[in-house]
Amino acid sequence: MKYILPFLCVALQVSMHSPARAADAVFSGPQAGEKTTPFKVLAMNGVNAGQERDPVTENAGAPTAFVFIHAVERSLVPLLRVVDEYGAGHQDTLKTEVVFLFGDRVAGEARIKAVTSSLKLQSRVGLSLDGAEGPGNFGLNKECMMSIVIAKDNVVTANVALVQPGIADAPKVIDALAKVCGDSAPPTVAQLNERQTARTGGGERMGRDGARPERERGVAMDFSKFDLNSEAGLRDAVRALVSEVKSLRTEVAALRSPTERAPDAPKRKESFPGAVPDDATLNTLLRQFIRPTNDDAAVDKLMTEIDAHIQGNPELTRQAIDGWTRVLHFGDRYGTPYSRKVGQAFLDRLKSAAPSPK
Repeated sequence: MKYILPFLCVALQVSMHSPARAADAVFSGPQAGEKTTPFKVLAMNGVNAGQERDPVTENAGAPTAFVFIHAVERSLVPLLRVVDEYGAGHQDTLKTEVVFLFGDRVAGEARIKAVTSSLKLQSRVGLSLDGAEGPGNFGLNKECMMSIVIAKDNVVTANVALVQPGIADAPKVIDALAKVCGDSAPPTVAQLNERQTARTGGGERMGRDGARPERERGVAMDFSKFDLNSEAGLRDAVRALVSEVKSLRTEVAALRSPTERAPDAPKRKESFPGAVPDDATLNTLLRQFIRPTNDDAAVDKLMTEIDAHIQGNPELTRQAIDGWTRVLHFGDRYGTPYSRKVGQAFLDRLKSAAPSPK
């Protein structure tokens, strides 16, 4: 920790003095004044779990917040928790619908169950039956990680489209929610966080499997997601940094061979097959390939880039064989069912083309 704490302080100071980035207007879903039209979801919690339902028709014009989740990543958790906690405290005047978008229904159901359980979501959670694009009549922007459509009498009153959602977006979302449900004295972000922590104990974190924290590999932490001008925001930033450092240490330890491990690290009962690629580009592509948030198209695109990078190079081929051998050894711990299937076929192809050892 004596090395981590100075790092945290420097990182926070740099972030607090960094100039703000101008954001271009982003649109996702129906805008204020437009109507919300029916769509179907598979209920993932509550008394109707496992059944199809139409939240628009069911809510019959009541004030409703539709929270569309386009990608399940740890960065959106702080804002999702705040919205969920606000909705739970205003159940009599506001309906909160969290709708996840997945291309693969089976994989989506499994992931949503894990996330809902881990975060202890109180809102009604559903899986869109319209795939990764979401309801066609809503016109959602797939570049937005989170799209919040707020409506009353089936007419949109506010729309918040977020490419990279963070806790800094919470005040404007709370304000829009308060207006639609007539809340004249809405709670602050800090108060909502305190309620959520008191309710859950603050121990749960969402990771790759919805049950443990995990740093998104290859992606640097974006401090613009935190409100560094408030005490609560600074605490969130420090917690996120600590989590990232722990995750980095865990990842490095898992990828090292027994002889490379730190002296105080627990010994492994057996060494893992394969090895991490030494080639920086191949290493990065491998880490991107095993992200659990990839859809099938992203996996295919990465495989094309990997093939282009290797281009029959014997050394890169050897490193690729070692790299994919290692990640596939861990089964469903890495990637998606589709990426593991494609990865195994890729590995088999490389092995069959590789020259036999003399």
